[in-house]
Order: sequence, then structure tokens, then C-alpha cells
Amino acid sequence: MNDSTLTLPPKPPKPRPVRPAVNAVALLSGAVLLFWLIAALIGPSLMSQGGASMGEDAVFAPISAAHWFGTDFLGRDVLARVVQGTRYTVGVALTATLLASGSGTLLALLAAASGRWLDAVLSRAVDTLTSVPGKMFALIMVAAFGSRLPTLILTAAIIYLPGAYRIARSLAVNIDAMDYVTVARTRGEGRLYIMLHEILPNIIGPMLADLGLRFVYVVLLLASLSFLGLGVQPPAADWGSLVRENIGALPLGSAAIIMPALAIASLTIAVNLLIDNLPGSARGGH
Repeated sequence: MNDSTLTLPPKPPKPRPVRPAVNAVALLSGAVLLFWLIAALIGPSLMSQGGASMGEDAVFAPISAAHWFGTDFLGRDVLARVVQGTRYTVGVALTATLLASGSGTLLALLAAASGRWLDAVLSRAVDTLTSVPGKMFALIMVAAFGSRLPTLILTAAIIYLPGAYRIARSLAVNIDAMDYVTVARTRGEGRLYIMLHEILPNIIGPMLADLGLRFVYVVLLLASLSFLGLGVQPPAADWGSLVRENIGALPLGSAAIIMPALAIASLTIAVNLLIDNLPGSARGGH
């Protein structure tokens, strides 16, 4: 035999983890959304005086170096008013959305992990809420309890809870039928463990995408109520009420009515585009 050295084939290189690419649309949309979130958090404290002074400038003044968004029907700086309204528009909508999606997901997990009777009871109760038109329900709630912020938050949450429940339940029921959930039940795991450790981690992605959509719906609902004079009440203002109180500037094409409307559009479009373009998005993947 020859004492030739056997050469082993080289080891294949370890595959690098594939990182999902985030496209430019998602980055731009995220930047717009981050801007409005920062404006909601610290903007009003930076511009607390700009939107309060009245009569110092012309009514519905055009865009200028002194007033980047012009002035409103009382001569107040529209930029300051828009930034101040961000806290109500974003804050109230985000709170209501978290309440609606969180409650709907929790009820869906409970329905999927429980027996048929509880699933049937919860589903019929949610169907009852769905049978009432959202706008009509909002008008009834505001007429009965006033336009206070807790009422607006609770109203929006109740209106959009059924949609979150239906999506979460459809996902949770499919997960509950999987073999690993059956194994968890066989080894004696309780209902709470099944809900939080077996079902919830597998539906959290689609539910986060749905939360973004619910946020858009709530923003538009609250803006509609404020435009009708049933939302956030003076001296506070959100973007919908800014459009309503400056409606007299519509024939003039003033920035006082255009800028709050553009703010609403930029926020809702940014959230939609961000959901569509995130890697693995429930919507962007199809």
C-alpha cells in the first residue's frame, strides 16, 4: 500500500443567516410614523405658546417664514395647532386600538382554548356588536355620555373589537387543532398555558399587522367625529377638529385646512405602507 495522504473534501461554509431586506418604502413610512410619534410625545411642550396666541396675525394668513403652515381662523399658528393636536389624534387612537386588539385577541384565545359552548357564546356576543353600524353606535355613545376622552376611547375600542376578535379567533382555532397543542393538553397543561405559550406566539405576527390597520380605522373614525363636532372638544383639538374649525378657509385654499388634512393622510398612508412592506408582513407577503 502506498502511504499517500488522503485529502478530505473541504467543509462547506456555514450558511449566513438570511436577513429580510427592508425596502425604501418601509423605511420612509417608518420615518413618517416615528416623526408623528415623537411629535405626540414632546411636540406640545415645545410649542405650547405658539398655538395659544390669538389676533397677532392676519386670519388665514398664507404660508410664510413666520408661519410655516399659515394661520387659522383666529390668527393662531397652524403648525403649532397641528403639533398640539397630534397628542390627541395619535394618543387617543393608539389607546383605543390597543384596547380593541388586546381585548379581541384575549377573547379569541379564550374561545379557541375553551369548549364549544364558550366559543359559541363569545361569537354570538361579538356578532351582536357587529350588527350595529359603527358610526351610529359612536353617535349614540357620544349623545349618551358626552365627548369626553374616556368615552371616545371606549367607543372606538368597542366598535373595532369584533374585527380583531374574528381574525384572532380564525387564527387561534387553526393553531389549537395542531398536534403540539394536543400534546400539551395530553401532558396536563392548563388553559392559560395553552393560550399564552402555544397559541399566542403563533398568531402574534398577523395580529400586529391587524393592529396597524385597526389604528388607521380608529384615526379616521375619531377624525370624522371631531369634524362633526362630536370628538375632542375645545380648547383641546385634534386634526379632525382643526379641519372643522377652519372650514371657512376651504374656498380660499388656505393652508389652515389643507395641513391638518395632509397630517391625517400622511399618518394613515404611512401606517398602511409600513404594514404592506415589512418583511413577512401578513399583507405584504401576498
